[in-house]
Amino acid sequence: MSAETIPSPTRARIPWAAMAGIIATVTVFAVAQGLTYPLLSFILERQGTTSGLIGLSAAMTPLGFIVSAPFIPALSRRLGGARLAILCAILAALTLIVIGLMQNVWAWMPLRLLLGVFANPLYVISETWLISITPALRRGRIMGLYSSIVSAGFAIGPLSLGLTGTEGWPPFVIGIAAFLACGFIVIAVAPRVPKMPGEGEATSLGGFLVLAPLLLFAVFTAAAFEQILLSLFAVYGAALGSAEGRIASLLTCFIAGNAVMQILLGRLAELFGSKPTMAFCVLACLAGCLLLPLVFDAWLIWPLVFVWGGVSFGIYTLSLIQLGERFTGKALIAGNAAFALAWGVGGMAGSPAAGSAMQLIGHQGLPSSLGLLSCVLAVSLMAERRRS
Repeated sequence: MSAETIPSPTRARIPWAAMAGIIATVTVFAVAQGLTYPLLSFILERQGTTSGLIGLSAAMTPLGFIVSAPFIPALSRRLGGARLAILCAILAALTLIVIGLMQNVWAWMPLRLLLGVFANPLYVISETWLISITPALRRGRIMGLYSSIVSAGFAIGPLSLGLTGTEGWPPFVIGIAAFLACGFIVIAVAPRVPKMPGEGEATSLGGFLVLAPLLLFAVFTAAAFEQILLSLFAVYGAALGSAEGRIASLLTCFIAGNAVMQILLGRLAELFGSKPTMAFCVLACLAGCLLLPLVFDAWLIWPLVFVWGGVSFGIYTLSLIQLGERFTGKALIAGNAAFALAWGVGGMAGSPAAGSAMQLIGHQGLPSSLGLLSCVLAVSLMAERRRS
């Protein structure tokens, strides 16, 4: 198995219409996905479902990412990227309709897994399309823009519940409409997007793990970091006596940093290289872990969580940039599928591990877990740099 290095053209025509369509497709899908997580949690809470079952139900979606990832490269080559994306958008809309009809936690378990199965190919295909058509000299900014807009889409989903409420069909209608809109956008943009890469030797997910283990660990770290903070920061803040409103505002600040900083980090990757910029993000994450207990009750906590949100998700953005720098053809789509698998594993494993640490050593288990994760990635990056 081999990977081809993409040449760096001095001048390249940028297909803006195709890029806009690809980004719009995945952003609309992100809105729908971002809505389902809090919506279904609110409904289950009203039904008196235990927090453990609510968490298990939410874990079904990333499990769907894990289950579907190995099949995406072959399916995309057989059906074509556009057909597979349209099919997944329709199936996701139908699944959400069934979820709305069956208000039962046990029925939702397999249905939420299916949502992850149907969502995953769309992200893999969209990112493969975008990397394939992005000129090397602009890759940092464009992938940063992609990450920022998709993050904003995830944030818009929960915000839309403020308009519709969480009872009845109105919030489900927004999610269903967003999934279907995604399919229509793919139909509109399909003539402008490239075919799924067919050149090069076919690469399995296991084969890609051998080619780029550190990239996959970086994706795992980004996913685990985000899920740990979003799911357990409220527990950490409550242990320190912080009000729920303040904790929610801090999490909003974290998400805002996630959305705002990706273009800047992409530009830094163009200027200084993606590997040094990733190292900066990892060290900034580690510094935040060390500073959190010291500044939690001070005003400095606000810029800290804002930057934390940016640099922690920036690890994923920079992993995408490196993927485009190092791989083309069949290895590229295998890499995107492997990224989805690593994200699903990180999202599922992070919160339970950090929660166990908090049970053992108290609330400081949160920054300790995040710090350990950041430290392992930092050491791994340093070891790779010495070998190269």
